[in-house]
This record gives sequence, C-alpha cells and structure tokens, in this order.
Amino acid sequence: MTEPMTFGEQGAERVARKLAAVLEARGLIGVDPLPVDDTTEPGHPEYHRRRRAEWALKRWQAATPYRYQDATCSHPGVRHWAQQVATDPRTAGFLLITGPFGTGKTHEAYGALRLIADCGPEKYEFVAVTAPDMYALMRPGGSERGTEYEVKRLKKIPLLLIDDLGTEKITEFTEEATYRLLNERYNESLPTVITSNLEADSRDDKGVRQGPDLTTTLGARITDRLRQMTTVIGMDGPSRRGAA
Repeated sequence: MTEPMTFGEQGAERVARKLAAVLEARGLIGVDPLPVDDTTEPGHPEYHRRRRAEWALKRWQAATPYRYQDATCSHPGVRHWAQQVATDPRTAGFLLITGPFGTGKTHEAYGALRLIADCGPEKYEFVAVTAPDMYALMRPGGSERGTEYEVKRLKKIPLLLIDDLGTEKITEFTEEATYRLLNERYNESLPTVITSNLEADSRDDKGVRQGPDLTTTLGARITDRLRQMTTVIGMDGPSRRGAA
C-alpha cells in the first residue's frame, strides 16, 4: 500500500506532468541530453592546462615589448619548434631565425614564445634581450645586480631569446661571452631562440663564402655548437618596416 502524497508532493507531480506534456509536444521526450563538458572542472587535465596557459600568457605580455604584443608565429618550422618546447623542452634544441632586416624575424620569435605560453607548459620562464643589451649586462659593471648574476641568469633561464645576434663588432670579450653562454645552454639542452640578419653559413656548393655569416662574425667554435642542435629558419621578402 502506497503512502498518500502530501499537498506539496501533489503539486510537484502536477508540475512534472505538465512539463512532460510540453516536452512530448515538442518532440523532446527521449532525446539524449547534451554531453557535459567536464573539462571546465578542477581535476580535469584540460582545466589545469588552460589555467597554466592563462598564467603563462600574462607573463608573456608583461615581458614583451609593446610593438610585439600582437606577435604570432606563422612559419611552420617556427610553430613546430615552439610546440616541441611546450611538450618536451630538453629535446627542442635551439631555433635560429635568419634573414635581412625587416623581414619579421623578431615578430616570429616573440610569436614562438607566445605559442609556447598558449600551450600551457608545466613551467614558463623566459628572458628576451637584444645582443647589444646582453653584452652590456655581461660586462663588468654593466648591471647593478652584478655581472655574475646576469651571466648565471642568462645561462639558467628555461627559455631565452637573443635578438639581433651578430650586429655587434666581434671582440675577444663578445666572442668569449657568447661561447660561454651558448655552450652552457647547449650542455643543459635549454631551448634558445636567436635572430640574426646574418646567414648561418654563406658558403656555396664549392665551399666558397659568399659574404659575412655567423661563422665569420662569431667564430667557428660558436657556430659549431649551433650547428649541432639548431633548427635554422630563413626569412626573406621585402622589408616590412619599409612598407609601414
């Protein structure tokens, strides 16, 4: 024998019957509910990836110059390298973007750093510096925090961008400083982005150099290190700066 329903229960049942009649009239009875997107819930890997990406993108914006705040990378080789850094940074190696002035090398470099952030890596720390500023920091007295602090920071930072490498006049100091830095990052397999208006190697099929390149500018021992673990991307076309 069933228990009699209370007045409140009777009212709820009437509402339920009316709702069922409306749904049946609209052909919605028996329709499977839409899948629940549980990726927005804490505990799901995608939820945490998105949170990491939000945090990393904020760091990217804070450290990126105003001119490159809209930077994205479009070159397939640059994108592939950036995605490799996001998933397995120790195997990505160096990225060297070469080409004449104004062809978008720096834009692609900052775009690569942005793509890495957008992937939501487990760790996201980077330093972006022009080669002249880098050498200034590494010179004795070039930083209030001390030369050794700056050298160690550039050596150990998980991700480094050196813009316009090869623009400085080569000296014993710049050659030694560059070698020490890149050799340390090479040994530790730390991903590094380098832009330069110089080719990695300008030699033709007969081994004759067609002009200045990174080997003649930076020295053979530096470019030998670069050659062993570097993805080289060449940018060409007219200067974007002139078009602007």
